[in-house]
Amino acid sequence: MKKVRPYSHVLDQLRTAGLRPTRQRLALAKLLFEGGDRHVTAEMLHAEALGAAVRVSLATVYNTLHQFTNAGILREIVVDASRSYFDTNTSNHHHFFFEDSGELQDIESDLITIGELPPPPPGKSVKSVDVVVRITAD
Repeated sequence: MKKVRPYSHVLDQLRTAGLRPTRQRLALAKLLFEGGDRHVTAEMLHAEALGAAVRVSLATVYNTLHQFTNAGILREIVVDASRSYFDTNTSNHHHFFFEDSGELQDIESDLITIGELPPPPPGKSVKSVDVVVRITAD
């Protein structure tokens, strides 16, 4: 019986997006996708890579995360001007951001109702609405 790698769909998506499945991309994909849905920063993934003896620079991790985002296999969540998380769950959903710990947690999309939106500028359309609910200790 052939063993299916949990991140094998990423290999197909990389090829579909025109990204060569390099050793570093595959190693980072394995770290990202073998453990289920998660939120990581570039620094977190870089530390995981070094801990797994994957020789990769922080710049390469940033580039790879952005390439994966552009390919549609990751979603970037910007929580403030200096911090972005990359979400392996690309479905339509929202997030709690815990300011004290820096943790990001999923909120199911049907738990938040978006009211009326202003019309987009002429010639533009709304692609999505992302809600980040900021949580702090009382």
